[in-house]
Parts: sequence; C-alpha cells; structure tokens
Amino acid sequence: MAEKIKLGFLLLGGCAGCEMSVVDLSEKLVDTLEHVEIAFWAPTVADVKYDDLENMEDNAIDVAFIDGMIRLDEHVHMAKIMRKKAKILIAYGVCSALGGTAGLGSLHDKEELFEKAFKNTPTTDNPDGVYPQPECLVDGKYDLTLPKYQDKVRLLGQVVDVDYNIGGCPPHYSHVEAAITALVTGQLPPKGSYITNGKAVCDVCERNPVNKEGDNRTMMYRVLRTVDGVPENDTCLLLQGYVCFGPMTQGDCGASCLHVNTPCRGCGGPLPGVEDYGAQAISSIGSILKDETVTAQLKEKYPNLSKFFYRYSLPSGILPKKM
Repeated sequence: MAEKIKLGFLLLGGCAGCEMSVVDLSEKLVDTLEHVEIAFWAPTVADVKYDDLENMEDNAIDVAFIDGMIRLDEHVHMAKIMRKKAKILIAYGVCSALGGTAGLGSLHDKEELFEKAFKNTPTTDNPDGVYPQPECLVDGKYDLTLPKYQDKVRLLGQVVDVDYNIGGCPPHYSHVEAAITALVTGQLPPKGSYITNGKAVCDVCERNPVNKEGDNRTMMYRVLRTVDGVPENDTCLLLQGYVCFGPMTQGDCGASCLHVNTPCRGCGGPLPGVEDYGAQAISSIGSILKDETVTAQLKEKYPNLSKFFYRYSLPSGILPKKM
C-alpha cells in the first residue's frame, strides 16, 4: 500500500464550521482515513500547540487546509508557518478564499468595530469603556498579551502563496469528499484554481426554468426580501422577485439553500475566470432588472449594496483597494 497522505488543518479567523464539514463525512471519513494521516489539526480538534507545528520539518505535511480569514498578527504568523510545513496549501472555505462575512468589517475602522462590540450593544456591561489591549500588566507582575488587531481583513492568498481554493460557508460535505478524493488520486486542477464541480448553482438547481420543458426566463419585475413573504417552492426565486446569486456562484453545494427556499448569497465563490465576485454579481443582477422602478426597489430593499453584493468576498474585490 502506498504511503498515506499527511493532512494538516489550521483554523485562523473563522468559526470552525469548515472543519465540521470534514467531520460530517461520517462513515466516509473513516474510509478516507485508510489513505490519509492527520498530522496536525489545531486549535479545534487535536490537543497540540502552535509550537508543535513550528517544530515540524519543512514540507512534513503533504496537504494543509487553512480555514478562516486573516485579521490578527497571529493569523499572519501561523499562516506563514503552515506554508513552510505544507507541500500543498488549500484555502478552505469562503473566509479563507475570499474573506467571508467578517471581511465586511473592512468597511469600518477599528474604533467603530470595538465600540459596537465592547460598548454599544444592549447586552454589554462595560461602563468604563475598556477595550482589549495587546499588552496588559496585571498586579504589577503578570504581563498578559493578546494578538494585535490589524486594520483590514485579508484572505489567505494575500498573505501566503495558495495552491488551491475551496469555497462554501461551510463547504458542503459531499464536495469535501470530492476534494479529498481529488487529492488522494492526484486529479487536481491547475495551481491557483478552485477545486470545484465547475457548475453554477443555477446549473444544479431544480428551480431553474431552463431545466423545465417549455419554461422561459424573464426579467425581474419586482424586488422582494424573504421577510416580505414565503417564496413558491418550485419556481425560480429570481422570477418571483427574490434576489438570488445562483447564476454567478459555484454550485459545489448542490443548491443547498434553494432546497430550503432560501436565495443563494454567494458563499460558494466565483465561477472560473471571474476576478471580482461582487462586481460580477452587481452586473448580473443589474442586467435582469426590468426597468428603473425595479432598480429603485433594489436600492430601497438593500440600502447598503456593497455589503449585499460583497457579503462573502469584500477583501478579494476591487472595492477595498479604492478605500
């Protein structure tokens, strides 16, 4: 039997949902373990420390998955360490690949964010307005430190060289299986690519009118939010007036959100060849609005269009570079 592939998992500025997708493989994960060996999985699963990774030989890990965006100096440090230890590095999940929802924080400065998180929320009891500090001396002898908060959110590829990307918030477990199979068999796309099925959400969506005999696409004649009503289960959401990012989003999820009557919001990442997901989303949705009245409805329903269209991808787009 060939030597097992050594895998590493590292969580940076994320919620660990991407790693739960690996666990969701269930019994298939047990089968996968016949071909792979977990060399490092922190800080969520294994009782290991960062020093354990730093002390490994360079290239000791065959394939490393890093999930979570970059916001702290600690994230930068650990990403660079994992890059040295891994032969192949994968930005795993939309936060790592595109910045994720936390990337919207780049539209606000640090003071705004800290004030909201540690002072001006209904459940916060902080009358002295104390904010987290990088260094704090306690009782005159205990020097405590926290990672330093950086000005902007960055995706993994803006800090280290990334070999492949996997989208999703989190990635669907079936696509995780396909990605691991590609790794085990060596059937990988060109470097820099997304490991993807190559189809848009619309391509795999049962609601797609193109997939229904005798049904045709039409322009959006109105704009609704999901709070405005309950969408019909068997009809394209765009045709009903609900903005859906299915046309421009990777469909590795199998149209999961559409199965529960919820519009796609783009966590799967861009289709091949698209450099700025938000810009493509704006262009695609704008092109199917029937008239100026519908355009006005869009702006009324979603007053902050930058946060709407760049929900998962702001740090990867052109917009932050102009700020």
